[in-house]
Amino acid sequence: MRGSFARQRFMATLGATLERVTPGEIAIAFTHRGELTQQHGFLHAGVTTSVADSACGYAALSLMEPGAGVLSVEFKVNMLAPAVGERFLATGRVVRSGRTLTVCAGEVTAERDGQTVAILLMQATMMAVRGKPEVAD
Repeated sequence: MRGSFARQRFMATLGATLERVTPGEIAIAFTHRGELTQQHGFLHAGVTTSVADSACGYAALSLMEPGAGVLSVEFKVNMLAPAVGERFLATGRVVRSGRTLTVCAGEVTAERDGQTVAILLMQATMMAVRGKPEVAD
């Protein structure tokens, strides 16, 4: 899990790190950085959504057989509050694990002024990939 995450160059670009790895649940931490904000100074929704997607994907992968891969099939996001805070945590949790499809729930929280605030909820479907996935040029 940690080796795969280390190869995710986009997560590295966002400054995201694995915080917790348990079977069926993954937490990824990241911090506020000016270059990741939108015009109002909030973290861009694309940042929070991307990290939640990775948390859900790795949660699904954590219950798959060794050698399997995972790809997102679909997800739905509800943004609950502006992404304001010093530190953020994206948690992905498996709701139902199947042979091919796994349904996950994701949440992103922000730590601000000593409080933890939910800012995003995600429902995601992940697909198990066996063998090497094709990459377009």
